[in-house]
Amino acid sequence: MNRREILKVAAGLPLLQAVRPNPASAQAAWPAHTISMIVPFPAGGQADLAARPVAQALERVLGKSVIVDNRAGGAGGSIGNAVAARADADGYTLLMTLSSLAVLPEADRLFDRPPVYEVSQLAPVARVLADPTLLAVPASAPWKTLQDFVDDAKKRPGQIPYGSSGPYGTLHVAMEMFAASAGIKLLHIPFRGAGPALNAILTGTVQALASAPGTLKQQVDDGKMRVLANWGAERIASFPDLPTFKELGYKDVEFYIWAGLFAQAALPAPIMTRLREAMAQAVVSPEVIKTFETAGSPVAYLDAPEFAKFFEADSARLVAAVKKIGKVE
Repeated sequence: MNRREILKVAAGLPLLQAVRPNPASAQAAWPAHTISMIVPFPAGGQADLAARPVAQALERVLGKSVIVDNRAGGAGGSIGNAVAARADADGYTLLMTLSSLAVLPEADRLFDRPPVYEVSQLAPVARVLADPTLLAVPASAPWKTLQDFVDDAKKRPGQIPYGSSGPYGTLHVAMEMFAASAGIKLLHIPFRGAGPALNAILTGTVQALASAPGTLKQQVDDGKMRVLANWGAERIASFPDLPTFKELGYKDVEFYIWAGLFAQAALPAPIMTRLREAMAQAVVSPEVIKTFETAGSPVAYLDAPEFAKFFEADSARLVAAVKKIGKVE
């Protein structure tokens, strides 16, 4: 969504206010105190990148503090997702999470474990960011192209370590999707989030990482990392010379890392409507737009109804990919 389209959202807000059920009482009742926005990962990843500027913008819109709460317990985000899913449906505990939200319960079932939460416990509020994942390696690595990487991996099965945000998280699924298509075996090293995984590749602990453009751009610009391929269907503006996996012959390798805001499914309708309205205002704030564009990850806003449709379709594709990948460590 470009700036002009985002501004159209803001222009439609008076109409949204007009149709909101009992807006005066809803505004008076909520919010009355500080709101917690759970991010189920450490600082430095895509969800955290989305949460912080949005939380600041929501504070200005709602007139109450919005605190980013990094629940960096690992497990690909399951722990933080579960905390939000089980929280009181009163609008004071929100969740900024990633596309792995739908994958993680299915991964638990794959291993015959009871899921710690179900997607049905949560309701989409707004999509904030949506980017194709990129394959990054250290600038000092010998691989200049994706083919170099694949050729080396075939010579050394299971020896090239890559980092992820946890088993069956977004970064893990993306890499295993690629590895399966390329016919290679890599060494998976899970971390507690994308931030620690990014630090691991910078320090040489791992040699590859799938991550969002916004978390990689500065490192690539500074000459610390190199990107080899783009999981998207098309090239992106922040890395215009970077080929897609599809261009390179991997027709079934496509993966996007999006960040979106969720609340509890039982959230009262007036609070959900007020929250949607606040998010529509937050994403058009100059500070949010500038922060995301500087990171090379422009706003990709979808309101709740459109986000719900997107989430359902994306989740079906990712769950199918996880089932195809099967049990991997």
